[in-house]
Amino acid sequence: MSTEAADPLDPVAQIASSPSGPHVGAFFDLDGTLVDGFTATAHAGDRIRRRQARIGEVLGVVEAAMRYRFGRVHFENLLVRAAGYLRGESLTELDAIGQRLFTERVRTRVFPAMHDIVLAHQRRGHTVVLSSSALTIHAEPVARYLEIGHVLCNHFELDDDGRLTGRIAKPVIWGRQKAAAVKEFCAANDLQLSDSYFYADGEEDKALMAVVGFPRPVNPRRGLAVMAAEQGWPVLRVSAPGRGLLGSRRGVIK
Repeated sequence: MSTEAADPLDPVAQIASSPSGPHVGAFFDLDGTLVDGFTATAHAGDRIRRRQARIGEVLGVVEAAMRYRFGRVHFENLLVRAAGYLRGESLTELDAIGQRLFTERVRTRVFPAMHDIVLAHQRRGHTVVLSSSALTIHAEPVARYLEIGHVLCNHFELDDDGRLTGRIAKPVIWGRQKAAAVKEFCAANDLQLSDSYFYADGEEDKALMAVVGFPRPVNPRRGLAVMAAEQGWPVLRVSAPGRGLLGSRRGVIK
């Protein structure tokens, strides 16, 4: 019985023809990879609209978003700043806000092609993980929507009453620390990095890209695009809903 070779430009077809089983990991970054843009801006915008944010927070959000977009911010500083603005808030209430904002503002920004790629890995029985530097209130609603059962991300530090102290739990998941968290997860769950995939858009994730068997830069920003070209990694191009051909149900490997 003959089988057709997978279309080399179709990432879903490639996954469908890959080895099956939970020893294969499929790790996904969040902002710019699964979702168009920076998910935290939905929360910041909500606080501004509800007049809960002071002028310093408003200016800080604008600055952080611009610096993040152009790769000029140390992400740990951005997270610590965000936690400071929310000091004293209830995590339970913030979780509810995060879910509401996902439904109202973020769900429509999920890349359709990336949703299909997540589903393709799930159909093969792969262990799918959202591995992001985002905070739980931004990452977990996306994971629930995509039915991703494992989330590696950053957490607020809490006091005994479940309120934010204004700090981030250590270690902060970012760059090499994200790679370390993924390696630890793989060791604890019998996953093989050499058989695994990683999807991300930023240069800060090059440490993890370099150790998986199937690095998959998604709409890579400049630093990662240069590295992908140097390493010969296939680049996945996807678009948000309503933005042309690549926003259809399939992405394209370049």
